[in-house]
Amino acid sequence: MREKILHNAAEMFLNLGFKSVTMDDIASSSGVSKKTIYIHFSNKTELIEAVTSYLFDTICCGIDMIHEQEQNPIIELFEIKKFVLHHLKDEKSSPQYQLQKYYPKIYLTLKQKQFEVMQESIKENLGRGIEQKLYRENIDLDFIARIYFNGMVGIKDKDLFPLQEYSMNTLMNYYLEYHLRGICTQKGIQELENQLYN
Repeated sequence: MREKILHNAAEMFLNLGFKSVTMDDIASSSGVSKKTIYIHFSNKTELIEAVTSYLFDTICCGIDMIHEQEQNPIIELFEIKKFVLHHLKDEKSSPQYQLQKYYPKIYLTLKQKQFEVMQESIKENLGRGIEQKLYRENIDLDFIARIYFNGMVGIKDKDLFPLQEYSMNTLMNYYLEYHLRGICTQKGIQELENQLYN
């Protein structure tokens, strides 16, 4: 039952936002009473904490599976982008913005976890890209990984990039191209252009 509540709550929060979804809405969509939800989660904040953890673990698990396919690092970044967008519903309700505004402690904890996982993941991607002569060999892996993370967080700022003007898919495509053009060799640029064309 806990899993079902988490899954339904995650869907609703991503589609409608953390602020506007009530415990009544979640109970109704899960086909249970509010009392049942309170058996598993003592309040909405605790449920949001559990949902962000659940989404984080689901996305990490999917990214690990993409890594295991050992595709070339440029294709891998585009595959991860597709996977993340699918799971975050194209971020139509700007969940990160709402989390930051209304649940800042949960947001900061999640951001720290994302940073740690992404640093490792991006450095590994950069290392393979250099080996495969897709990325320039003189890049500073730690710096690029940090800049990449900062940019990914930055494009989700809806004051900077209003969702009426940019879909999350468009923003992520622009950002991936921007990132890759800065680090690719000529061979890498050709692979990037194939990806953009496809």
